[in-house]
Amino acid sequence: MPQLIMKFGGTSVADIDRIKNAAARIKAETENGHDVIAVVSAMAGRTNELNASVEAISPFFDAREYDTVVATGEIVSAGLLTLALQEANVPARSWQGWQIPILTSAVHGAAQILNISTDAINSKFNEGMRVAVVAGFQGVTSDKRVSTLGRGGSDTSAVALAAAFGAKRCDIFTDVDGVFTADPRLVTKARKLDRVTYEEMLELSSLGAKVLQTRSVELAMRHKVRLRVRSSFNETNGTLVCDEEEIMENKAVSGVAHSRDEAKVTLLSVADRPGIAAAIFGTLSEASVTVDMIVQNISASGRTDLTFSCPVNQIKRAEKKLRELEKGQDVNFDSLVFDTEVCKLSVVGIGMRSQSGVAAKMFQALADYGINIKVIATSEIKISVLVERKFMELGVQALHDAFDLHHG
Repeated sequence: MPQLIMKFGGTSVADIDRIKNAAARIKAETENGHDVIAVVSAMAGRTNELNASVEAISPFFDAREYDTVVATGEIVSAGLLTLALQEANVPARSWQGWQIPILTSAVHGAAQILNISTDAINSKFNEGMRVAVVAGFQGVTSDKRVSTLGRGGSDTSAVALAAAFGAKRCDIFTDVDGVFTADPRLVTKARKLDRVTYEEMLELSSLGAKVLQTRSVELAMRHKVRLRVRSSFNETNGTLVCDEEEIMENKAVSGVAHSRDEAKVTLLSVADRPGIAAAIFGTLSEASVTVDMIVQNISASGRTDLTFSCPVNQIKRAEKKLRELEKGQDVNFDSLVFDTEVCKLSVVGIGMRSQSGVAAKMFQALADYGINIKVIATSEIKISVLVERKFMELGVQALHDAFDLHHG
C-alpha cells in the first residue's frame, strides 16, 4: 500500500526544470522507504490556454467535450513527471483518471468523486512499482466519459486518493511555504502557521485564502486525512492541517482572510411575508449566483430591506434574475441598489468558541482606522465584514496587528 500522497500544483511542474525538481523530491521519499502516489496539476497556465481554445470555437460548448480537452493538461504533466522519475531510476508509471478508475458523477466541469478503486494501482505496487503518477482533476463517469472536478480539482484528487488508500499523510506542494496568518503580499509580518485545524483551513479557504481548494479541505476533514502544505522550492516543514486534538492550545484568532472582488446587493422595501426569501434566493441559486452574507432589516411598516453579497462578476446575472422575478410579481420591491466597490475581511479561529470579545476587538480595530463596516456575518469560528475595497490592505493589516498574529 502506498504510504504517502504527494501533490504538485501547476507552478511546481511549470517547466522541465521544475518537473525534474519534483521528481527529485519524490525519489528522496522512495529512498526513505515510502511507496508514493504523486498527483499532478497541469503546467502553470496550461488549463487557461485549453479553456480559451474551447471558448474560441464556441462559447456554448458541450461540457463533455470541454472536459475531454481540459483534462489533457494534467495528462501531459503526469507523463513528463513519470519520464523524469524513470530517468532517475525510479520505477514509475502514469495513470489517467479512467485507468484507476476514479468514478465520478456526470456533472461535467464540476464532477463529484463517487468511488476510487485501489486494485489496479496496488497490483502494480506489488509488482515493484514505487511511484504511481496520477493525472489530477479528472475521473470517468459511469458511461465512460472523461469528467473534471472543477478548478483546483487536483487537490481534491489527492485527498480522495489519500482517503481511499489509507495513506499516512497527503503533502500538497505549492509555491508558498505553508499557510500564513494573512496574505504575506499584503502583510509583511504575516507568520507561517505550524498547524491549523480542518475547520480553520476550511473557513480560510472559503473566505479567500488560495492555498487549498475548499472541497479538498472538506474531504480531508470528513476522512481525517492529515494534510501538509509545503513549498516545492525549499525544505521547510510547511503547515500541517489536522484535527483540533492535535493542537495544544488554540488562539482566539488564527488568521485574517480577505476577498477583493465582492459586491453588495440591496432590495429596498420588500414585502415581509413567508416565502419571499425562498423565492429570491431560490431564483439566485438557479442562476448559479453564489450568495454569501445576508442581512435583513424589518421595519414597523411591514416592509423589509434585504441585503446580500456575491462575487462582483455575478452581479449582472443576479440583477437579470431579480428583475425577472419582479416582473413576474412573485416578489415586489421598491428598488435595487448595487455596491461593486466592497471587499470582505474575515478573522478565523477555533478559539472563538471559548474566548469572548473577538467581535468587539475586530470592530474597534477597523474603527480606529476610520474603516466603516457595511455588513457583518458570523459563524462559530469566524467573523466577516464588508468594507470599502479601497481599505482592504489597511483593514487586513489593522486586524493582523490587533490580534497580535505576528507572534506565535
